[in-house]
Amino acid sequence: MPGLRVGHAGLRTCGETLAGALTGTTVVLCPPGGAVAGVDVRGAAPGTRETDLLDPHRLVERVHALVLTGGSAYGLAAVDGVMARLEAAGIGHRIGAEPHEIVPIVPAAVCFDLGRGGDFGARPTAATGAEAFEAAASPTGTGPVAQGVIGAGTGAAVGGLKGGIGSASVVLPGSGSVGGAPAAGDVTVAALVVLNAAGSAVDPATGELYGARFGLPGEFGHLDRPDPRELTALLERDVLRAGPGVALRATTLAIIATDAALTPAQTTLLAQMGADGLARAVRPVHTMVDGDTTFALATGSGPVPTFDTVHGILVAAADCVSRAIVHAALAAETVRTPAGEWLSYADALPSALGGR
Repeated sequence: MPGLRVGHAGLRTCGETLAGALTGTTVVLCPPGGAVAGVDVRGAAPGTRETDLLDPHRLVERVHALVLTGGSAYGLAAVDGVMARLEAAGIGHRIGAEPHEIVPIVPAAVCFDLGRGGDFGARPTAATGAEAFEAAASPTGTGPVAQGVIGAGTGAAVGGLKGGIGSASVVLPGSGSVGGAPAAGDVTVAALVVLNAAGSAVDPATGELYGARFGLPGEFGHLDRPDPRELTALLERDVLRAGPGVALRATTLAIIATDAALTPAQTTLLAQMGADGLARAVRPVHTMVDGDTTFALATGSGPVPTFDTVHGILVAAADCVSRAIVHAALAAETVRTPAGEWLSYADALPSALGGR
């Protein structure tokens, strides 16, 4: 998404210094002037910061960064590191005449991954947030989003399989597009998801990923229905229903972004539609142990959309979240820690990826 930068930082078991760690933080930096933002929070167990400020009736209309992090409520400390970096760069909501009189606006949400690396006390801190900020601010921050077991998705799980980071995007052609060539009126919609759900992304009847049906033409054409014997073995282990090794706690996080010039109310609706995309790709969803939180960002670098274009953006948002969930499941890798084993979708059902 032009104008947005993404950075990851992870704590993962590596020798003695990070023994027992499996968590991390992801930061999305907005353009210097900020971006219009909205949010939708569902489920019974959210962990958030500054989400009330995103109500369209509130004073502040633009945010300067978003933080998605593991570590449950402890992980909100990562935001402090991001705010400090923004303050040092002179980026924030101005509240006085002096250059330093600013307050960076950084909404955040957490997912539960405590103890998945074996150490309940290993969780993101302000230093983790600062590291993710620096990664976003570096030249790699504008490149393709790294997916899988990284950033806030480091300790993620979906049901009993390994979760992680996934992303997806689409360009909606404007009225001036000709023959598929880009035009000034084109609008981009993108999603980034931290897949960490109590429910499953896998249909237990077929072994297929629920969200794959919403892929773009050919996007998931390499996927097959897995061998029934593999699926039976997986179901016998009850892996599709409950996470191993720790109490069942979850929460999936998502960010929808567009370059269209949306209003605060439209951006809030964008977040709500993104949450619907989650509901199509994970079952059950928004449960008692989930605090599913979906943010939306509108950078405004693109056109002011017509009514029909806004409708198309909202539809695309839900699809992008569903697709990003599939990419998260496919990009995940198997992880083994003292707390347990989380198989990746690819290792649990290899025939689904042509491994028959």
